[in-house]
Amino acid sequence: MQDFIRIHENDNVMVALRDIAAGEEVDISGGKITALEPIPTGHKMAIRDIPAGGAVVKYGHPIGNTKDAVMAGSWIHTHNLKTALGDLLEYEYTPVFDTEASDSEAGGMPMQRDGERGLGNAAEGREAAPTFRGFLRPDGRVGVRNEIWIIPTVGCVNNVATAIAAQANRWLADFRSAFRGTGPGAESDASPECTVEEVVAFPHPYGCSQMGEDQECARRILADLVNHPNAGGVLVLGLGCENSNIDVLKPYIMECASSMEGGHSGGYDGERVKFLVAQECVDEVEQGLEIVKSLIRHAATFRREPVSPDRLIVGLKCGGSDGLSGITANPLVGRFSDKLVAAGGTTILTEVPEMFGAETILMNRCANEELFRRTVALINDFKNYFKSHNQTIYENPSPGNKKGGISTLEEKSLGCTQKSGSAPVRGVLQYGETVWKRGVSTGLNLLSAPGNDLVASTALAAAGAHIVLFTTGRGTPFACPVPTVKISTNSALAARKSGWIDFNAGVLAEDGSMDEESERLFRYVLEVASGRKVRSEEAGYHDMAILKQGVTL
Repeated sequence: MQDFIRIHENDNVMVALRDIAAGEEVDISGGKITALEPIPTGHKMAIRDIPAGGAVVKYGHPIGNTKDAVMAGSWIHTHNLKTALGDLLEYEYTPVFDTEASDSEAGGMPMQRDGERGLGNAAEGREAAPTFRGFLRPDGRVGVRNEIWIIPTVGCVNNVATAIAAQANRWLADFRSAFRGTGPGAESDASPECTVEEVVAFPHPYGCSQMGEDQECARRILADLVNHPNAGGVLVLGLGCENSNIDVLKPYIMECASSMEGGHSGGYDGERVKFLVAQECVDEVEQGLEIVKSLIRHAATFRREPVSPDRLIVGLKCGGSDGLSGITANPLVGRFSDKLVAAGGTTILTEVPEMFGAETILMNRCANEELFRRTVALINDFKNYFKSHNQTIYENPSPGNKKGGISTLEEKSLGCTQKSGSAPVRGVLQYGETVWKRGVSTGLNLLSAPGNDLVASTALAAAGAHIVLFTTGRGTPFACPVPTVKISTNSALAARKSGWIDFNAGVLAEDGSMDEESERLFRYVLEVASGRKVRSEEAGYHDMAILKQGVTL
């Protein structure tokens, strides 16, 4: 096992892979450096003298400037390192790809319906890959879960939604027994298997007392989730008097359904999406339960079948990052992203504030100049969002980040963006926009959303992600509306929080091989897409959060 890592040949710091004691000598580049003070795991040590105001370089890029002169062997952290980020910047497009060639490379195909993209076979000309078993929906999209979702239009009916879900799950257990012919009162429409997995309610505090774009964002996210293919059936539950009541929300749901590749011009499927207004019925729980029973019967007709990975959409997210995030888990997810894109699939990277300081890397990977301009707008719009609230743009690393060894936003961003791998950027999505929309390409997409774990992960699900890969160095139990795979940056976390962590990337700081671990992660994700439950699903966790941008009335 290595004691430290120097990530790039131009770096003037190394990262400790174990606690290094003061006075301990380490060998680097054929010479010896003595640690002048303790260097905690995941933290940085200078490997050469750096003058006051000099650039500290990690990942081959500056991550800030020293506050005072720093001697080789010194611990580099927030006490002697400051950000060099400013406000709005001017950017120049310097593509790292041949843009004409990249427009025709693998991973840049428009979203297509069944028959054009593979069921059971990788798309022609792309790297062959194993299949997963998914649910083919009538509109040509694929789901990796067959759940029934209850989506409130407003927070006032949250408890009603959870009550309906609780009763419906008890009924679902009996219904499954009836399918197998082992339970009381086996039903005549029973078949060998009930594929409906769970009834899930998604409480939230939005839908009323909102204005302007804040209200529009909430409506778009709710409409996106109603149309998500992981749900075999959806009950939209309203109160009746809210701003975003069912009559107001229906056009958003219809527009989302109509705009998607393969979508119906008439909007949503009435067999799959049902509505209930609580103020208009005597017993909303009883009536809601009956509607959910009908949705379960409808969704139970779907079966898993072999599907090519080119139909898979995976969101990329990190949270509770530490000094190893950019060394183990994030590069591993980046390698996964490249594999999925090579197979014709789609990945989505978000957390725009955690691109600050590394944004030019993504900009220069844009497949064309129009995408470059949209990425510039993505970055500057978020910076203006901070400025409009009189907030400092670069005050991002959290206490947990800093404890784990991350000192500046540049450092955090350079680690964060490694989840995108090396593929060209094929699309740039606004908050609430989906990859199903006509004209959006497969491959790597960027999505406008903040760094907040619940808000960003919900945004990824709403954008179309079937699964979210979530890397973490500190650990977190949360989930989002779709399966949320927790990938630990270090083995100690994986051992300590085995009930949270699904995949340990910490072996890459030990003796693990990136090639072997990336292949293992790829196959694990296909298992999850085929129905294997992740830890948060086993615990029954399902979270949802929407970006709050405006006043509350």
